[in-house]
Amino acid sequence: MLVVGLNPAAENILGISDTRARGDSLLRLIGDEPELQDILSRVLASGDEYANEIQLAANESHARQRTVDCRVSALDLPPAALLVEMTDVTRRTLINRENALLIQHGAGRRMVRQLAHEIKNPLGGIRGAAQLLERQLASDDLKEYTQVIISETDRLAALVDTLLGPGGPPNKQAVNIHELLEYVIRIIEAESISSITLSRDYDPGLPQIDLDRDQVIQALLNLVRNAVAALDGQGALTLRTRAVSNFTIGNTRHRVIASIEIEDDGPGIPPELQDSVFYPLVTSRVEGTGLGLPTAQELISRHGGLIEFESKPGRTVFFVRLPLKQTATN
Repeated sequence: MLVVGLNPAAENILGISDTRARGDSLLRLIGDEPELQDILSRVLASGDEYANEIQLAANESHARQRTVDCRVSALDLPPAALLVEMTDVTRRTLINRENALLIQHGAGRRMVRQLAHEIKNPLGGIRGAAQLLERQLASDDLKEYTQVIISETDRLAALVDTLLGPGGPPNKQAVNIHELLEYVIRIIEAESISSITLSRDYDPGLPQIDLDRDQVIQALLNLVRNAVAALDGQGALTLRTRAVSNFTIGNTRHRVIASIEIEDDGPGIPPELQDSVFYPLVTSRVEGTGLGLPTAQELISRHGGLIEFESKPGRTVFFVRLPLKQTATN
């Protein structure tokens, strides 16, 4: 399992030169990836060709985990016994995931709007009936019960309005995204996060973007509050901005976008919830409503953008992707 030679593409994928890699263990270079070890052993034993998709861990040259198509075949060319071919498909995998998020968001939005309308219509009738009944009651004690009905009906109506989300297309104006982040930080600090270490890592080269200030602030506020809640009073919170070139959102390829990252070192999103966190009413917190992430996704989608995430214990990052030139969606 020792490296005999690397071509330039392999040097780039593995983040090591051919000279340094020669004679070293391939498995050690990629962090003892068990799936690749299994594939290599099978090919050596059988002589058959195997192919599979594997994950390469982050290293000094690549800050993030990558997905590669890996094909291994027997090679009768001493001193080499195996030919390992890797194709980086990280971006393709991310695009597929982003499309799944967009489909999930659309399905969730339709489901919630239908459900909300079904709930809201009878609520008006219940409230009106309680008001009419209250006028017929002489006893203040009995009127307390009708007040409970009216109060609870109003509470449910407010919840339904939250489910439906803020209406109307974005009212866009040129804004500095860092100014919006600083505004969100002031709100969060007022809610007491004194024991949380807050870091900023801003890209000063980001231009102003035409955004609906209130809608984007609400989306960012939802995400930052979630991160603070995940830290449960202690840990590190990082707000980061970057310009990302040649980025695809849905079916649209953008020359450059703004990426806003909200990172925390909390316990991470439970694996069983990761495929459904953008559906309404999905939450891992007892006190949570499960509306923060769907609302944030809805508000960002109105700017032609997308929210995606990576999560594992010790590192959860939500990425707000905003095209510098958006097409609004209602």
